[in-house]
Amino acid sequence: MSKNVEMPQLYLITPNEVDLLSFPDQLAACLDTADVACVRLSLASRDEDRIAKAADALREVTHARDVALVIDSHIQLVERLGLDGVHLLDGSRSIKKTRKELGDDAIIGSYCGNSTHDGMTAGELSADYVSFGPVGTSILGDGETAPIDLFEWWSQMIEVPVVAEGALTIDLIRKLTPHTDFFAFADEVWKNDDPVAALKGLINAIG
Repeated sequence: MSKNVEMPQLYLITPNEVDLLSFPDQLAACLDTADVACVRLSLASRDEDRIAKAADALREVTHARDVALVIDSHIQLVERLGLDGVHLLDGSRSIKKTRKELGDDAIIGSYCGNSTHDGMTAGELSADYVSFGPVGTSILGDGETAPIDLFEWWSQMIEVPVVAEGALTIDLIRKLTPHTDFFAFADEVWKNDDPVAALKGLINAIG
């Protein structure tokens, strides 16, 4: 995932639970509609068999379209399941160990909430991208958001690609477009009856 100096790229996050009879087709339709750089498998389940089945199904969809597939947190499953990398949820704390374990070719992303300090440290420790969020108002976590001026500062000062995620609205997308490298969409797409139409609407806000 490389630094994009033009329009932000797209990054899709799966729902916490997926129906493997329908979701792979929904994902395929979205990937066939838009140029997506990365998909993140983000299941609430800690059942290794369930995660493996989901990874197998989604890997077939993503890799056929040359789209990277990463997984939340489960470092030990990356190589075993043939994934492209991992999205870490603990800021910069485990990046060094993860890079040593997965090697230079693996994608390692770091979710840093709204902490510029964690973000800069993650970048220094070889994170391929840093994610800040939620950008919009959310009941998740402690309710604090990653403000737009954080992205403005980051885009001016830091070379590590940055991802905006969490409760994104059309207005926020428009405001953040000049300042982020990636938009990560989850419920913004999947909570709709027509995910493809929802994704198109979000892309129109970027453009």
